[in-house]
Amino acid sequence: VGLVYMFNLIVGTGALTMPKAFATAGWLVSLVLLMFLGFMSYMTTTFVVEAMAAANAQLRWKRMEKRKDDEDEDSSSGVSDSDVLLQDGYERAETRPILSVQRRGSPNIFEITERVEMGQMASMFFNKVGVNLFYFCIIIYLYGDLAIYAAAVPVSLMQVTCSATGNHSCSVGDGTKYNDTDKCWGPIRRIDAYRLYLAAFTLLLGPFTFFNVQKTKYLQIMTSLMRWIAFILMIILALIRISRGQAEGHPSMAQLSGIRNLFGVCVYSFMCQHSLPSLITPISKKKHVNKLVLLDYVLILAFYSLLSFTAIYCFRNDTLMDMYTLNFTNCEIINVAFIRYFLGLFPVFTISTNFPIIAVTLRNNWKTLFHREGGTYPWVVDRIVFPAITLIPPVLVAFCTHDLESLVGITGAYAGNGIQYLIPAFLVYCSRKDTQLVFGSGTVNKHLSPFRHTFWIVFVLIWGFSCFVFVTANIVLSESKL
Repeated sequence: VGLVYMFNLIVGTGALTMPKAFATAGWLVSLVLLMFLGFMSYMTTTFVVEAMAAANAQLRWKRMEKRKDDEDEDSSSGVSDSDVLLQDGYERAETRPILSVQRRGSPNIFEITERVEMGQMASMFFNKVGVNLFYFCIIIYLYGDLAIYAAAVPVSLMQVTCSATGNHSCSVGDGTKYNDTDKCWGPIRRIDAYRLYLAAFTLLLGPFTFFNVQKTKYLQIMTSLMRWIAFILMIILALIRISRGQAEGHPSMAQLSGIRNLFGVCVYSFMCQHSLPSLITPISKKKHVNKLVLLDYVLILAFYSLLSFTAIYCFRNDTLMDMYTLNFTNCEIINVAFIRYFLGLFPVFTISTNFPIIAVTLRNNWKTLFHREGGTYPWVVDRIVFPAITLIPPVLVAFCTHDLESLVGITGAYAGNGIQYLIPAFLVYCSRKDTQLVFGSGTVNKHLSPFRHTFWIVFVLIWGFSCFVFVTANIVLSESKL
């Protein structure tokens, strides 16, 4: 179940922008980069799992030290040993995953039984500057996420509703290139329709930022089900069109100018590191967790390749939309109106359920960043200021641009790069140093990454920093050409 959740978490909005990125970078370059970035993401996933185990060991060690001190005090004050043992057994049962409570014997000190989020690991293993940089990176990534979501929903609504009127009945994907200034309904232009939908989206979902979002289980189940139906439908429809000889795609092998966006999209599409503590901790038997996660990555790689290759051979490069679902709102592709509207509006349903959850996560990260020990915030700051600084910037970005491929590319290339490569590498390096200090150099972490040599940490750090430089240089050069 944990691995199914991981699959669902990774295969999200990024996958919908991947076909366009594949087409602009060329199929061979795209495939090689996708496989390499998948491998890098898997490596840093094993780093995070190792750091989680080290964090659990540290917490367990501190608890044991505290218990020893308490027992010393209790023995002098006359509390019986049986009371201490009963309490100790109860505490262990409460903090251990449900499925492993019944197991006999004391757990290994590196057993992952307690959920230690990335922020908590950062505060355990990093200094003050490192913790602040970590939160800065997470906050920028979540802002990018919200901006992508805030743009994707109005874009889908604009494309579906504007082409369902006038002479362009269901002609979104027929190769017609629309400008933002083209008419949508009467005097209203397409860009006006987009901004109207953005305003409605903000008014409907924005207020959730001011409250807590809980009990989303059934929403998540519905979203996952719709996602799978949509992805499978798109692959099948593209394969049918190719098999009938109606394919129009002639993708090139390599176009280096498209690598920047492809890199960002691929990094964004393999993102799961920040959610690993919630996914891995409840798994009962973690002995083969690294092998099972590898299997997950292989399946995701195969899925992304299948989705992207069917897309670039089915559709011409210039007709592929930023949001791939919109290519299926054309009557020539599918003449069943329900399927056309289901695929066209698919991002609206799925993204709308995720937007409030991510907004609340970002708001809580802001609160944690500015939190001072023992202090509380005034009501206005807590209930108005933090939600406002969470909601306004992504909506302003979405108001200024609806270029989804660039939004995903920049979010992935900068903040995604930090979360997926740099933070896990620093976490595992610092956790290994701390483990040696506390437990001695002979202690072996049972969840040690298969990439245990320091070379791999250095390799990830060099790769992460060189990606920052490459992407920035690429943006500067392309802007100077314009």
